[in-house]
Amino acid sequence: MSGPVREAWARLRFEIVLAAVHARTLLVHGGRIRSLSARGGLRLHVGCGDNLKAGWVNVDLHPAADLRLDVRRPWPFPDGCAGEVYAEHLFEHLEWPDEGGRFLAEAFRVLRGGGALRISVPDLERHARAYAGGDEEFARAFAPFLPPWAATRADALNHHFRQGGEHRYSYDAETLAARLRAAGFADAAVAAPSAEYEQPSRAFESLVMTARRA
Repeated sequence: MSGPVREAWARLRFEIVLAAVHARTLLVHGGRIRSLSARGGLRLHVGCGDNLKAGWVNVDLHPAADLRLDVRRPWPFPDGCAGEVYAEHLFEHLEWPDEGGRFLAEAFRVLRGGGALRISVPDLERHARAYAGGDEEFARAFAPFLPPWAATRADALNHHFRQGGEHRYSYDAETLAARLRAAGFADAAVAAPSAEYEQPSRAFESLVMTARRA
């Protein structure tokens, strides 16, 4: 089996596993999802990994999540049931426009009028400026997130763009704001990282943007 065929087969098997986990959650926790949704004003922490937030419904395929769901698929929450949707370093893992567009459409759908969306992604502009300007302070902060083989500024920049094939799109403030407006959100604006939301270890490289459903 050639390398590309082997990689495609491995990816297919991986996707089958993810689909099974998602389907099992819908089957086993359907009643819980309906109960949570009925309360209204949900705070959905989407793509949480193992970083669980108290008072939020933590959603991810990670085993630690409250609900193990594949957020590339339709979300099992009714229209207007959420007061807030938050995603930290998830959006860059979604293919644009298909997966990223569906994510924004689902976030818009589940938010009630006036509901808030907050997205944090690695900031393309910060990484590009650090590369072009030889920013040693930024390089030291980013070093713990790099693979062992990364030895140069170009290695670090490539890791930002690719991260072993996990990163699918890179955003600056102009582009992310345009995506949010095109999805129907209002008042898209850059926000400062906050310990209430963002992990402090990623604040140095993060672009945080808020918007709301009008």
